[in-house]
Amino acid sequence: MSEEVFDVVNERDEVMGHAMRSEVHARGLRHRAVHVLVFNARGEVFLQKRSLLKDRQPGVWDSSSSGHLNSGEDYDVCAVREVCEELGVTLADPPERLFKLDACEATDQEFAWVYRARHEGPFTLPPEEIERGGWFAPGEVTRWIAECPQEFASAFVAIWQRLNARP
Repeated sequence: MSEEVFDVVNERDEVMGHAMRSEVHARGLRHRAVHVLVFNARGEVFLQKRSLLKDRQPGVWDSSSSGHLNSGEDYDVCAVREVCEELGVTLADPPERLFKLDACEATDQEFAWVYRARHEGPFTLPPEEIERGGWFAPGEVTRWIAECPQEFASAFVAIWQRLNARP
């Protein structure tokens, strides 16, 4: 499988060039990603535990689905693609946009649109991407992050804090 090519962006999320995934991460270049939070009818959020095979933040809990935009790809298209690839769910339309995070250390220099989707599962989780997943009450996630933030991907911690700060 060939290595992914990402758009490299400036501080305003404007494309300035392209680079291989390994170079983007090694040099800390700004790039683009999406995170999708999937909630069920009970208000629980589905979280994934990242595979130990992942090159970035392996073995920690993360958003329901997340991933990088391919070069030239739109955020909404990527959100639909990532939900299909990581959860096995085909969405007819892009999920609801919640907010956008700026590229920073916590996001691994990713500008990231955060989305919300509704689904009851079950999901098909690819083992090379996801070790396991589970449904969690929002209050449980908040307490867990407060007690053990190291068990979560740094971008997810930033997302969860911002989500809970919203009016």
